[in-house]
Amino acid sequence: MPRIDDTFIPDLTGTLAVVTGASDGIGRVIAGRLARAGAEVILPVRTRSKGEAAVRGIHDAVPGAKVTLRDLDLSSLDSVAALTGELRAEGRPIDLLINNAGVMQPPQRQETRDGFELQLGTNHLGHFALTLGLLPLLRDGGARVTHQTSIAARSGGMQWDDLNWQRSYDVMKAYVQSKIAVALFARELDARSRESGWGISSNLSHPGVSPTNLLAAQPGLGRPRETGSRRVIRAMSRLGVTGTVETAAMPALRAAVGADSRGDQFFGPKRLIGGPAVAQQFWAPMLDMNDARRVWEESERLVGVRFTV
Repeated sequence: MPRIDDTFIPDLTGTLAVVTGASDGIGRVIAGRLARAGAEVILPVRTRSKGEAAVRGIHDAVPGAKVTLRDLDLSSLDSVAALTGELRAEGRPIDLLINNAGVMQPPQRQETRDGFELQLGTNHLGHFALTLGLLPLLRDGGARVTHQTSIAARSGGMQWDDLNWQRSYDVMKAYVQSKIAVALFARELDARSRESGWGISSNLSHPGVSPTNLLAAQPGLGRPRETGSRRVIRAMSRLGVTGTVETAAMPALRAAVGADSRGDQFFGPKRLIGGPAVAQQFWAPMLDMNDARRVWEESERLVGVRFTV
C-alpha cells in the first residue's frame, strides 16, 4: 500500500461540503477525509442503499462524523432541480462542491431522461446544472468548486455539430468529449467568477488510474460483468504500478482544500497513472478559452432556463 500524503488537508470544522458520487470509490474516500477533518458533508446519491452503506462506513471510520444523504440522479434535470431547490430553500452557504460522479463506456449508446447522450449528460451537463443551481449558495460561501476529469481528456475535442452523438456514435470518443467538457466548464466558471466578482474559485483534478467501479459490473448500464480493463487495472494497482482508490482521491482533495489551491488550476498524480497529488499543466484540449466559453453557452442552451445565469 503506497503512503498517502494528506497532510495538506486543514481543519475543516464549520465547513459545509457537497460531494457527488460519494456512495463508493473515490467519492467515498473524499467524503470520508473531509468528514475526518471536521467538515459537514452532504452526499447526493442516486441509490439510497449504497448511500446508506457509505454513511455507515464513514461513521465507523470517523465516529461523530456529520454526513447526510440527499437524493440526486445527475442523468435527470428534474432531479437536479429538486435538489438545488431544496438546498437553496434551506439557505446554508456551501464552502466546498466536489463534482466527482461519473459514468464510463456503456456497452451501447444510451440517453439520459432528458435525451442527452448518457456520458455527456451525466458527467458534464448534470454537474453543470447542479453547479449553476447552487450558485447563490456557492457565492454566499465563497466556495471552492472542484471538477473531476480523466486522463482520457489528454487528447480529443468537442464534436460541436453533434454533441449528443446522434449520427455516428463512438463510446470512447463520447466519454473523452464529456471529460473535456468538464475541464472547459471548470476553467470558464473560474473566469466568470473573477470577471463578475462571485468569490468562487474553480479547479480541475484527475485521479490517474485506479480500480474504481467505473468499469465494474453495472447492470443498469447494460454491463453484467466487469470489463477486462478493470481486472488489469486491479492487478496493476496491487503491484503499485497504478494508484489505489485512496491515492486517486488526493488530487481532488488537494484542488478543493490545499493551501496552494487558488483557482483555474489542475491537480493530478505526479506520475500520470499514480503518485502524490501535484499541480499540473492543463492538457491541450483544455487550453482554448474560446472553447470554454462555447461549452458554457452550449450547456446553457441544452439544460434550459432553469439553470441559466
